[in-house]
Amino acid sequence: MSYKNTLITISEDSKVTSAKVPVAKNDKPTIASLEYDLIMNNPYTYTQDDVQFKTYLIKNQIEAVNVDELREQFFSKPKACFRASPLVKNYGWGIHYDNEGKVAIYDAESEIYQQLLDRDDLTKVKGMRSKRK
Repeated sequence: MSYKNTLITISEDSKVTSAKVPVAKNDKPTIASLEYDLIMNNPYTYTQDDVQFKTYLIKNQIEAVNVDELREQFFSKPKACFRASPLVKNYGWGIHYDNEGKVAIYDAESEIYQQLLDRDDLTKVKGMRSKRK
């Protein structure tokens, strides 16, 4: 499922209030660092599915030969939406989906994030909590 005209806000139990850039661990990119790089460097270029699939390819060092077939296999099992992304849970980024479902990220303390929160024409959805109550 991909959203349109939606803002995923940072999780209520996020330990950060302003955005932090995720970094690779032990010289290996993390899911968060890959998602961050793809979205930050290409705002409103990719859909959630595009980012998830590209992240999978990069993380697993897969050279995309049969991309369509591989993508179909990848999405044959349900994937969590970006409400579960570490970007909203741990790093202080809100994820905005435009009217085509393409995404960009914004620091939760930025003016643009606040403007998005104030818009009546956007659906706001909270990022998933890291822990159950």
